[in-house]
Amino acid sequence: MKSKFTCIECPLGCAITAEKKGDEIIVTGNKCNRGKDYAIRELTDPKRILTTTVFVENGIHPLLPVKSDREIPKNLIKKCIGELSKVRAKAPVKYGDVICKNVMGTGANIVSSCSMVRKNE
Repeated sequence: MKSKFTCIECPLGCAITAEKKGDEIIVTGNKCNRGKDYAIRELTDPKRILTTTVFVENGIHPLLPVKSDREIPKNLIKKCIGELSKVRAKAPVKYGDVICKNVMGTGANIVSSCSMVRKNE
C-alpha cells in the first residue's frame, strides 16, 4: 500500500510517496533526509502537537488557548480533547503554566498558550 504525504519538515514541502514492503519502507519524492524520516514516522508512529482550548473560571475570556509541550500519538488526540473538555482552569493564568499534567498517560503536559488575567468582579 502506497501512502502520499506533503512533507512539513522544511519549506520545500516535497510530495512524498512511502510504501511498506515487508519490513522495509521505500520513500520517494523527498529532496532531503528529513523528508524520508518524516514519511517513515507518518507510516509507523504519527504524532502531533495538540492545540485546543479549555474553560477558564473568572477570566476575562471564557476559553484559554492551550497546547501540549510535546507530541502526542495521533490516535490519542480526540481522546485527549475529550478529557480536556472537563478541565477548568482558574484565572489568573500565566503563559506556560501547566494546566493538565501527563494528559491521558502520554507524558505530555498541557500548558497555557497565553496569559489571562482575572476579570473584575
